[in-house]
Parts: sequence; C-alpha cells; structure tokens
Amino acid sequence: KRYSSRTVDIYTSVLKDFLKMSFGEELRDISDDDAVSVMTTSMIRRYQMSLMESEPPKDPKTVGLHLSALSSFCRFLMKEGRISSNPVSSIPKPKIPKRLPVFFRNETMEKYFQRTEIYASQEFLDCFCATEEQKKRKYLYEMRLSRLVISMLYGLGLRRSELISLDVSDVDFGRKVVKVTGKGDKKREIPVVGVLCEEILLYLKAVEALCGC
Repeated sequence: KRYSSRTVDIYTSVLKDFLKMSFGEELRDISDDDAVSVMTTSMIRRYQMSLMESEPPKDPKTVGLHLSALSSFCRFLMKEGRISSNPVSSIPKPKIPKRLPVFFRNETMEKYFQRTEIYASQEFLDCFCATEEQKKRKYLYEMRLSRLVISMLYGLGLRRSELISLDVSDVDFGRKVVKVTGKGDKKREIPVVGVLCEEILLYLKAVEALCGC
C-alpha cells in the first residue's frame, strides 16, 4: 500500500506489543496459528484498556492508532481466509478532543520576513564568507538556514517531512519548480517565485562556503 517506513515501523511495534500482552512471553515462541487465535474482540478490548490504564495513560489518538493497526492486520487475515470477520470493527474508538488549529497571521509572517530579510541577501553571504571565526560562522549559517526553512514552508505549503526529504536535484531553477514527494510516494510539482529561487541559491552558496567546496 506504499506506506511510509515510519508507518510500517509503528504497525509492527503495535502488533508486537499486542502479542506480548496476549501471551506474556517472548515473540519467538509464538506460532502463526497462536497469533491468529488471539485476534478476538475480547483480547483486543483488553489491549485497548491496558493502553488507557497504563502509566502514563496513552492519549485517545494513540489508542486509536493502535486499534487501526490491529484492524489493518485483521483485514489482511480476512483476505487470507484465516478469520471470518474483523473483531476491531465492534470496538468503539476513544473520542479525540477537538483542538483549535495553531496558525500564524499574515501580519506576523510579514514582520518575520522583514526582520530576517538580511539573512537572505547577497550582503549576508559576503559577510558569511568573510567571517573566519567558526563559532560566528555557525551562528550566521543557522540564521540563514532558519530563514530558508520558514520561507519554503510558508511559500510552498510543504509538510515538514516533505521539506526534510528534499534534495538539491528536486529544485529546477530553470523551470522554477520544486519536485515534491508526498504521502504514499505521490509526486507533484510546485511553482517557485523568483525571490525564493534566489534565496535557495544564496543558501546553497553559503553551504559551499561552509564546506569549503
């Protein structure tokens, strides 16, 4: 299903925790048939309660994630003909309290970009390259990087994980687009305004200067 490696790790961890609770022994001693035998409504409900009563108790969102992982595994077992129905479907998930979204107003962002404009300038790059003190260089580089991170998140509407996974080759300066790989390995291209293109280029020059390339 093209799940991310992190999702696979989480689902694997949930299954291991569930089996460990069910049998109270090392997983290497549990056979496939044993694992299938505990995929029942009562056992899964017991697992749900253990999460909610743990110390500290798991929050409703985490409990829901665990149930979703078990439900996904049960659907797989149904396709394999190992069980006839999904035992998780009859277990209500805990209600997740609604949270108000955290956001920044346009005025706040404009003030930030005005305040940090120097870090995206050619003058800053010249100052950075001329600085020999390593501690100061590191500080200046971090200021330059922080500004670019905010600029790309705000200007391109990227998820944090999408920004982290970007490579230099993903930025097409000629066409002024960024190639992004999102959830489920879905790829898309996002147009980049000239000002941001220039900011990215100046950052890359700062990296070259820092690495001595």
